[in-house]
Amino acid sequence: MSDKPEIRHAYQNHHLDTHRWDDFKPRPDDIVISTSYKAGTTLTQTIVTNLLFPNGDMPGSVSAISPWLDMRLPPLKETLEKLEAQTHRRCIKTHLPLDGLQFFDEIKYVIVGRDPRDVFMSLVNHYGNHTPEFYQAMNNTPGRVGDPFPVFEEDIHKLWNSWITRGWFDWESDGYPYWSHLHHCKTWWEFRHLPNIHLIHYNDLRADLEGQMRALAAYLEIEVAESCWPNVVKACEFETVKANPEKVLEDSVNFMFKGGGQTFIHKGTNGRWKDILSEDELDLYRQAMEKTLPEDCAKWLESGGDYQ
Repeated sequence: MSDKPEIRHAYQNHHLDTHRWDDFKPRPDDIVISTSYKAGTTLTQTIVTNLLFPNGDMPGSVSAISPWLDMRLPPLKETLEKLEAQTHRRCIKTHLPLDGLQFFDEIKYVIVGRDPRDVFMSLVNHYGNHTPEFYQAMNNTPGRVGDPFPVFEEDIHKLWNSWITRGWFDWESDGYPYWSHLHHCKTWWEFRHLPNIHLIHYNDLRADLEGQMRALAAYLEIEVAESCWPNVVKACEFETVKANPEKVLEDSVNFMFKGGGQTFIHKGTNGRWKDILSEDELDLYRQAMEKTLPEDCAKWLESGGDYQ
C-alpha cells in the first residue's frame, strides 16, 4: 500500500461519476464529508454547517451549502460555479471511497461509519421510496455508465441477499444496486493515521451528540462561542431536523422521494434489523465482513468508539 492515497478506480454508474472532481479547485480550509450512504451523511453535514454558522445565519439549506459533487444529475458547471461563489468556509459531500477520490493534503476529511445492518435498514426506506421521475432521471440523463438503476422489487430479503453478497463494481463484493459500504470504509480506514482524516461513527453521534460535535469542532479548528453551543447542538438533534426538513434539504428532495423530506429523514434508529434478518441472512453478513475488512476495522464499523 502506498504512503499516500491514490486513485485506483473510476466510480461511474447511475448515481456516481468520479470525474466530476477533476476540475474541482480546493481551498486550504475546505472540508469534505464522505460516507458510503445512509450512515449519517446528512446529520454530519448538518453538524458541520451549524458549526460554521453558529449564530443561526446559514445562507440556505444544509444540502445547498454542502453539495454532493460526485452525484451526476445536477449540471457539473452549475455545481462548481456555486462552490466557487461561496465566500465562507466550504463543506463538500461525497459518497466516493478514497481509492476513487483525488486526495488533497490541505483539505480536512470527515468519514462517517455505521453498522452495515443498520445502513441496510435505512437503505430499504431510501430505495423503496424513490419516485418514478427519479428513476427516469437516473437512467435517462446522458452520461450514465453501465446498467440502469433497477427499481426496488419490494422484497427486503431478496434485496438483502443482493446487497450483502454482490457488488455493483467488479472490485466490490457488497452494495448492489448502489456501491459497497464495506469497501468504502476499508479505503479510508487504511489511511486513518493521516492528520487530515477523521473518522466518526453514527452510534457515537447518537449516544453523545454534543461531545462528538465538540470533538469535531476541535479537529476542524472551528471556534464556537460557549453561549452558542446549546442552540448549535439543538439544531442538530434528530427531532429538530425531522421537524424542519426544509432547513436541511433542497426542494429537489420532493422530486426524488415520495413524501419528500419526511421520507428522507426517516427514523434515525439502530437495531431494527434484529426483527428482520434471519440467522442464515446474518451468516452472509459475517462472511462479507470477514472477506472485506480487517478485524479492527470490522469491529469499529459495527460498534464505533475509539479507532486509533
